Amino acid sequence: MTSGGDAPGMNAAIRSVVRTCAFHEIECVGIYRGYEGMIEGDFKAMNARSVKGIINKGGTVLKSARSKTFRTAEGRQQAYEKLTEANIDALVTIGGDGTFTGAMIFNKEFDFPVIGIPGTIDNDIYGTSHTLGYDTALNTVVDAIDKIRDTASSHNRLFFVEVMGRDVGHIALNVGVGAGAEEILIPEEDLGLDRLLESLRRSKQSGKSSSIVVVAEGDKIGKNVFELKDYVDENMSEYEVRVSVLGHMQRGGSPSCFDRVLASRMGVKAVESLLEGKTNYMVGLISDKIELTPLDKAVKGKSEINMELLRVSDIMST
Repeated sequence: MTSGGDAPGMNAAIRSVVRTCAFHEIECVGIYRGYEGMIEGDFKAMNARSVKGIINKGGTVLKSARSKTFRTAEGRQQAYEKLTEANIDALVTIGGDGTFTGAMIFNKEFDFPVIGIPGTIDNDIYGTSHTLGYDTALNTVVDAIDKIRDTASSHNRLFFVEVMGRDVGHIALNVGVGAGAEEILIPEEDLGLDRLLESLRRSKQSGKSSSIVVVAEGDKIGKNVFELKDYVDENMSEYEVRVSVLGHMQRGGSPSCFDRVLASRMGVKAVESLLEGKTNYMVGLISDKIELTPLDKAVKGKSEINMELLRVSDIMST
């Protein structure tokens, strides 16, 4: 099943799980709409042919939902009964920390085998260098910023481009370097309003007629990206300031080759780990190997920002 926010590569992971089950001659069942569908018994038997032609598609064919009912003991009991009635023995959950938290609680209450596959564009899960959808989102955002830069340079404008990332700046930092942004604002580094102005003035004095500032949605400098725009408007009349919030377009689109391959590897590892009797783990990419991390560590741990890349961004913005 897939749960929480969708991410490119989820379909590739579904395909991998289903076909690995077929390879090992195990019956596979798809659960529609995440935990909500589990409670309602919205199941469908799947085989190798059920997942043809989906590896290149974004979103999730199993749909996704956020379930308030599953947060209650009664809801989880109902979900367990539906799984038992359908003779389902183990669960592969594809999603983020909310999905994994639900899986951990479910495992603890009913001793039900679970394995998690990390699917979120934010890349904010501990125990993997890349979550499914992250690479695709980076490419989508870089492409969008390249287009925005054409307009910025044509009109001598300063653009604040807000990207997703909640409380982490992985997307902002990587696309900022990749798209040649003049400044990158992330939650992990508090640049401050005065330093931001100072940096923009240096850029202006060095001969730059336009600038791109990438802002992670979780950045704490201002209340929001529009407050940053107002502050610069008031203090730097030489710039015409615009804001572009990329929003949910970052979640969509055909997954990159990297995400398709990663999803395929993770799906195989998830099913075969369950066959080996392992449970309450997340599969993840560590040093280019698919490894297992306990779900509680994946949820409680913190994915660290790349400090070397942060230094690179400072040098590149000179």
